[in-house]
Amino acid sequence: MTKRIKNIKRTILSDKFFTLSQVKFNYQLKDGNWVENKWEVLERGNAAAALLYNIEKQTVILVKQFRLPAYMNGVEDGFLLEVPAGMLEDDDTSAAEAMKRELLEETGYKIPELKKVYSAFATPGGSTERFSCFVGKYTDEMKINEGGGLDTENEDIEILEIPFTKAIEMMANGNIIDAKTIMLLQHAQINKLIPA
Repeated sequence: MTKRIKNIKRTILSDKFFTLSQVKFNYQLKDGNWVENKWEVLERGNAAAALLYNIEKQTVILVKQFRLPAYMNGVEDGFLLEVPAGMLEDDDTSAAEAMKRELLEETGYKIPELKKVYSAFATPGGSTERFSCFVGKYTDEMKINEGGGLDTENEDIEILEIPFTKAIEMMANGNIIDAKTIMLLQHAQINKLIPA
């Protein structure tokens, strides 16, 4: 732990689905002086995301769902195209196993193997959330149910199989604006996961 932070005092402002805390602390500047800071931190837990791709068909699986914060910040209908993703739960043994569960719930695909490509903070200035991001190959035979999310969580997810080249175009023209999706599509593009 860093020695440049001391006297941490955390006050919980809200503790519903996520925890919103106000944190007061002393921070030592690079010139050696100490200052008092006060931040609000959203404690979301960690999450996982995965890009499913099919080399033969040259396609990827994306999901479309309503996102209230995106709607509140100017997305006209509130729907975003994203890679499947979800929060890690307390009883998950690993991020990969959590992601396999989410893939089955959201897309209906039972994926035997995922490759972790990176771990990154989503919005480190305000949230503790760290994403474990994966890629995985899929085939039509791996589709074992309809997907679409869990009724108990009021999920209403549309599953889209999109040509990889179209997904890259949608990213470039601003139709895909979700950060984890952009990073995973760029990873696939840079590493030529789907050869042209």
